[in-house]
Amino acid sequence: MDRTERFYKIELMIRNRECVSFAALLDALEVSPATLKRDLQYLRERMDAPIEYDAARRGYRFGQQYRGQQHELPGVWFSESELHALLTMHQMLAGMDEDGILSRHLQPMFDKLTGMLGADEAEAKALTQRIKLISTAKRRVPSEFFELVGSAVVKRLRLAVVYRSRGKAGVESRPKERVLSPQRLVHYRNTWYLDAWCHQSEGFRRFALDAVEAVKLLEEKAKAVPLKQLEAELDQGYGIFAGAKTREANLIFSAEAAQWVAREEWHPAQRSDWLPDGCWQLRVPYVDATELLMDLLRHAGEVEIVSPADLRSAYAKRLKRAVALLE
Repeated sequence: MDRTERFYKIELMIRNRECVSFAALLDALEVSPATLKRDLQYLRERMDAPIEYDAARRGYRFGQQYRGQQHELPGVWFSESELHALLTMHQMLAGMDEDGILSRHLQPMFDKLTGMLGADEAEAKALTQRIKLISTAKRRVPSEFFELVGSAVVKRLRLAVVYRSRGKAGVESRPKERVLSPQRLVHYRNTWYLDAWCHQSEGFRRFALDAVEAVKLLEEKAKAVPLKQLEAELDQGYGIFAGAKTREANLIFSAEAAQWVAREEWHPAQRSDWLPDGCWQLRVPYVDATELLMDLLRHAGEVEIVSPADLRSAYAKRLKRAVALLE
């Protein structure tokens, strides 16, 4: 346990127990009496911690003026609840991990946070078992690809990739070599994507990392792009489908489905209204109808597509095809 972790533990023990004996601190910190004395002196003199010795109770406590209040040490310090929140976030990241890539890099931070809480190995393991993420249809990315792409995004370097686009059924798609200027990583519905400037097509593109067949980190700096420009190009469509030209779908959900759908965000720029009969009207922008149709099919029989006409027609064709497979 390093000194920072000891400071946290001293702080938390005094806060939780109100008064802690020198022996109890020694036992918890597993240091020599001289080291503990230096830590207490440093906290008082250099970090203005209001720790004082209570002779009557033979222990250390916060000064009278701080009792019942939340005392925080200066610098990068967290309260106990904040530490628990950080550890919970760690478990959430681990839950969407790709072959242990994130966990491997985040584990040192996780260990330090656990030490700050004063939790032992058993307590830390128990905490991880209290967080569960259920993921379906995950498309895995080779770990070496994910790490190279992540490094390129952070270091602002270009990438040379071999990418296989997903075409229409029955049409063979050959992998193509591309040079990309990575802009950001996107995790959407259990799949990782890379938003980048493609130097071959001279435009913004979104690449599914599971469709990447080879990656090479280049020494050349990535093209600098303002974040607002990137968002304007790639964030206006529905779901993962990108594009600048949007259309608007006008949808009406039944009163029964509205109880659930009305609480969902389908798009940040959506507009909605409650209708007199209890139905819910949703207007949502989209670029490519593929993903929107998939989501609408989940509510088959409970949603009407008012407009546009071609979206309504495409939805009807999907439903008829589904019925035909049952006959």
